[in-house]
Amino acid sequence: MDYLKCIQNSIDYIEENLQGSLTVDTLAKIAGFSSYHYYRVFNAYVGIPVVDYIRRRRLAHAAAQLARGKRIIDIAMDYGFDTYNGFAKAFRKTYGCSPEQYRIHVSGRLPKKVDLLLLTQCNLKGAIVVEPKIVTKPAVKIAGYELKTTCNEGKNLQEIPAFWGNMTPEKFDVLHKQLHVVHHHELGACFPPDPVTGDFSYVVAVEVHGYAGVASDMFRGKIPEATYAVFKVPPVESMGPEFSDAIQGTWKYIHGTWFPDSGYEFAEGKVDYELYLEGNNVEVYIPIMKKA
Repeated sequence: MDYLKCIQNSIDYIEENLQGSLTVDTLAKIAGFSSYHYYRVFNAYVGIPVVDYIRRRRLAHAAAQLARGKRIIDIAMDYGFDTYNGFAKAFRKTYGCSPEQYRIHVSGRLPKKVDLLLLTQCNLKGAIVVEPKIVTKPAVKIAGYELKTTCNEGKNLQEIPAFWGNMTPEKFDVLHKQLHVVHHHELGACFPPDPVTGDFSYVVAVEVHGYAGVASDMFRGKIPEATYAVFKVPPVESMGPEFSDAIQGTWKYIHGTWFPDSGYEFAEGKVDYELYLEGNNVEVYIPIMKKA
């Protein structure tokens, strides 16, 4: 039995019936599993329980509808929410803002369903399953260690992981103990490349209140205010090569799959970055603007 194909069949059915009744028992029969086994296999392939996936896909479709001027309560009811408050609470939990706030930034493009084969090709396990959050963040100051690299011949794909590998415990101590940090989450920030040479700076840094204590040979700079699409990197078990592959696979998915049909384009002159949270949790922040 081809498990990937079986789960994909149920994903396709979900997509065609988002405004109708969807039960685990029905989906399990479509996939050819018992309900218990289906629930576990779906979670393994997609990265979240099937019930959560259905809710997120309904919210993703509802988010696309926000650009079309329809009343929010009507959108909510179309996708199975009985009250505005219930819809707004679920929407905020998934997208990080209210439906009214999201409406300002939404492109109106219908989000793609999960394609497990495509995600496998991107080397992603436990897959990216929803449209990203759209958030606006103010300018922040950062300080840290700089790598000068280039997009040419994919050198950045080798040099950036190596740069992280050379980050010693002593360097991390400087970031977290000697600087006046806003929080202890690390950033891996890409500053805009030179359009002719492809050269750019990649910085391992922390957000700081100011530059007191920052050594003269360290990087200091600002990430400008921007609106971002925020993606979660699928979690991995270790911080080794699998971790780097998951991050690079996420970037491949973003640029090769999400961007072309998203209705957005990269915001010129802005900074994209990875935010490293507790454990192996990573978020990718992509500065965006609506396509004209």
